[in-house]
Amino acid sequence: MDIPLNGHVEEVEDVRMTELGPATGAPPPSLQTIVPSFELFFRPSIELISVIRRFVAEFYREVLDDSDASDRIALTTHELLENAAKYSTDGTAALYVEVDRSTRSVLVRTTNRATPEQITKLRDSFGEIAAAPDADSLYASVIQTTAKQTSGSGGIGLARIWAESQMSLQLQVDGDSVAVLARGRFASTR
Repeated sequence: MDIPLNGHVEEVEDVRMTELGPATGAPPPSLQTIVPSFELFFRPSIELISVIRRFVAEFYREVLDDSDASDRIALTTHELLENAAKYSTDGTAALYVEVDRSTRSVLVRTTNRATPEQITKLRDSFGEIAAAPDADSLYASVIQTTAKQTSGSGGIGLARIWAESQMSLQLQVDGDSVAVLARGRFASTR
């Protein structure tokens, strides 16, 4: 189920990888603009999430020659993975990062399994995002609310991605499978 966010979300395209071209080893034209992209399936831990964040930041800093864009991608990766690790019912999560140089766009997607209660809370969070007038207002509100909580989890990650990473967010739910997508743009390419 896709939840529209009042223009804060772009439509998700069906992403399919095609095979490499014959004998040349060169990727077909459709893949030349998408590289570098990667996908990880693992049992995330706080330590691994930090390692992946550093990898993403350093990797995309080199690839994009844009430290701001690489930092935004890394922050988004960290926040989404932290949520996936925290709420995964089977302890596994998937991370997919895609950079399209031709459109200067980035997609970060995490996928995990969740309980019906967790899915309801996530839908509520996306409802708050959809109702917010802008990212900065929501972020300030969530920070104030979080400061008053004693639960140890303030739910600040999604608002932080939208405000600090300047990425739109989308929720996809299929049974107990949850995917959170963040999309944004970057300024420069090599």
